[in-house]
Amino acid sequence: MTRNSSQNIGQRMPLKKLLSRIRRFNELSSEVQEEIAAAARPRHYEAGQVIYLEGEPADAVYILERGWVKATRMSRDGREQAMLFLRPVEIFGDVAVFVGVPYPGTVTTLEEVDVWVIPAQTLLHLVRRHPELAMAVIQRLGERVLHYIGLVEDLSLKSVEARLANTLLQNAELHEGQLIVPRRVWTTYDEMAVRLGTVRDVLSRALKTLEAEGLLKVERRQIILLDRDGLAQRGER
Repeated sequence: MTRNSSQNIGQRMPLKKLLSRIRRFNELSSEVQEEIAAAARPRHYEAGQVIYLEGEPADAVYILERGWVKATRMSRDGREQAMLFLRPVEIFGDVAVFVGVPYPGTVTTLEEVDVWVIPAQTLLHLVRRHPELAMAVIQRLGERVLHYIGLVEDLSLKSVEARLANTLLQNAELHEGQLIVPRRVWTTYDEMAVRLGTVRDVLSRALKTLEAEGLLKVERRQIILLDRDGLAQRGER
């Protein structure tokens, strides 16, 4: 069950300001940004809620303001494969809307999430009216295609250790002179395994291997990256 957070809109970032933080959309004219903002409505989800299911009609595009979400597909044998893990500020649901197909995956919240919801037909109407918005959409869809090409390459050609090294580097933060990857509440071994397209036991062995090589140190609340260059090299094989 979702909770519409329009009553808390004063505590949220204005959508126009949020759009200025999204690659490609930050280059849109003020007029177009205002029209998008006028069409959007705020919505709040608790941790673990489904925003939409794989196969449902693609009736909206979402802009992620706060929190993390994951997009996954489920195999016939019940195995979950991650497509995307998204953190603010990002757009999702757009591929299905612009292609005119049902949502290709299920999007679930990993923590409390605030989004802005734009009705599909409204956004399609705006794209037809504004060539600059159409170009921004094309560029973002192209970037998403490149992401999936990279995902296919990683899953088919790279080892779990390589995928793990790259994922850690992509999510690293500098904190008090150390490069770390925070362990959020939902960052369980099972969740990390889904993200890497593997299983818990294999992920555990990969972490131990990289730790034994002196590349990282696993702690309860964080993973400390000890050798950034070494991890980058490990990510190539």
